[in-house]
Amino acid sequence: MKLKHSTVISGIAVSAGLIFLAAAQPLTANDDDHDGHDKNSRINIKLNGLNENLVALSTPATGRFTAKINRRGEPSIDYELSYEGFAANNQPTQAHIHFGQRWQNGGISVWLCANNPPITTAPTGTQVCPPAPAKITGTIVAANVVGPAGQGIAAGEFAELLDAIDKGVTYANIHTPTNPGGEIRAQIKVR
Repeated sequence: MKLKHSTVISGIAVSAGLIFLAAAQPLTANDDDHDGHDKNSRINIKLNGLNENLVALSTPATGRFTAKINRRGEPSIDYELSYEGFAANNQPTQAHIHFGQRWQNGGISVWLCANNPPITTAPTGTQVCPPAPAKITGTIVAANVVGPAGQGIAAGEFAELLDAIDKGVTYANIHTPTNPGGEIRAQIKVR
């Protein structure tokens, strides 16, 4: 079988192009971890009373929880929690990340802030919840994970917390004297 000179040259050019494209790809296909989330995932959620459980609440209070999950090296979460609209006599007493599905209450995984008193169960070093309107920032590391042991997350299990966040089974909420079970809430979603 005879091949024409131009067919051979075209075939070589196509092969060279494919080799070039393959070589141009990085050795790792992407910058994701094992479950497809970017090494530096972001969270940006709005808290309100309509997301509360066991019953939705009509409240003028609102909040925003933003965070960046740093998965390289020593994992951490840099966060900002802001809130406003609480009545003068109904200021935030505590805020957390909980382990629980949408419309389900769950145990505390991380304390974001607490006022002591009336809250005496917050870990040492937990920052104070300032009166609204307010903004707090911080960094969550393994030492900040307190559980909930009864739901299978032991103190310090940061990888378990990240797994729960990635699967959408954590939420942030803010508690007040009028609504000690939580006044505003939002399910945490990684983007």
